[in-house]
Amino acid sequence: MAVPELTPSLLHTGSELPTLIAGPSLGTAALALWGPAVPYLKKHFQVIVWDLPGHGVSKPSTQEFTLAELATGVTKMVEALRADRVIADGSKLFYAGVSVGGATALQLAVDHPGFFTALSSICSAAKIGTPEGWRERAELVAKAGTPIMVAGSAQRWFAPGFIEKEPEISASLLLSLQDADRFSYAHVCGALAGFDVREQLSSTTDPVLAINGAQDQVCPPSDAQFIAQNAPKGHAAVIESAGHLACAEAPEETAALLVDFLLSN
Repeated sequence: MAVPELTPSLLHTGSELPTLIAGPSLGTAALALWGPAVPYLKKHFQVIVWDLPGHGVSKPSTQEFTLAELATGVTKMVEALRADRVIADGSKLFYAGVSVGGATALQLAVDHPGFFTALSSICSAAKIGTPEGWRERAELVAKAGTPIMVAGSAQRWFAPGFIEKEPEISASLLLSLQDADRFSYAHVCGALAGFDVREQLSSTTDPVLAINGAQDQVCPPSDAQFIAQNAPKGHAAVIESAGHLACAEAPEETAALLVDFLLSN
């Protein structure tokens, strides 16, 4: 096990603005996922996204890692950005992530309280799926490659009709899945197999907003309600039109929820 090295991308700069660190979903490149929301976020935040190992611009992982180690990887990445003065000293720092990126938000709240001013878990849960299911998927993808996941992900990721409505956005996301490193993908599956912070939410002190899509087959709105009910400073919101990738499917609405919640803290 080792803390993975994560590669950030600056999507919108603004030294006078607070910084939003935005995390990805399994199988997606962060630029393809968060790009649609940037026009609605850029007036309010400097936007920096990060890619999972072997996804987008991050190099592949060579060892397995836990969600706790992934969260630590995020903090190390942020510290490096501060040292390089990409993030100004004293500026407010927020976090939002989708699916495994949202699980990372909850792990950050558990393990690194106060590191971020406020966080948002999007289309995620305090426990996602079953350990057996994740281990089976890890074994399958390590053997057969990520393209084997494309057809199923097209069904799970998007609300009905979205692929036809937004073919460029959906194609970009599915292409990033096809291009992801299979072993790194399997490592993320292994991390999700061991992820469960349901019992730890009650000890968190950070403000957390859980945003889930009403059309999400993976993490339904009940998962957001669980976070809101169990985290002392937890809140929940539902986007009726979204499936599992809300910031790409409903970028304006997702951004509005993030702006209102994060900047109120």
